[in-house]
Amino acid sequence: MRRILVASILLSPLFVSAAAVASKPASDATASTQVRPVSTGVVPAKVVSLIDVQVPATTTIQNDAQVVLQLNIDQKGKAHDIEVVQSLNPELDAPVVAAVRGFHFRAATLDNQAIPVTMSLTVRVQH
Repeated sequence: MRRILVASILLSPLFVSAAAVASKPASDATASTQVRPVSTGVVPAKVVSLIDVQVPATTTIQNDAQVVLQLNIDQKGKAHDIEVVQSLNPELDAPVVAAVRGFHFRAATLDNQAIPVTMSLTVRVQH
């Protein structure tokens, strides 16, 4: 059996930080005394642990092949709603999706609070 090696994982969270919204300048004394929360920013989700994917020996894998997935990561770091965006081989898609379902992620955070995110994950396959 061949194994999938996750050589590179590209994360692209599809969310916007509240800190990115610019505030208007204060025009009077009451507006300038308002307390505005300071954002600690957004920290994207990150893969913490991986699972090897067992690929049938009959499956042909080209060098530098990759499968691109879109998935949701919840506040507990679990992957949900995994979709194949760019398929390498239909025989390979199911085992890759099953393995990613078993990955553990560190949840994305906004202002130090875990948040759900939608992200892209690129799995590079080598034999």
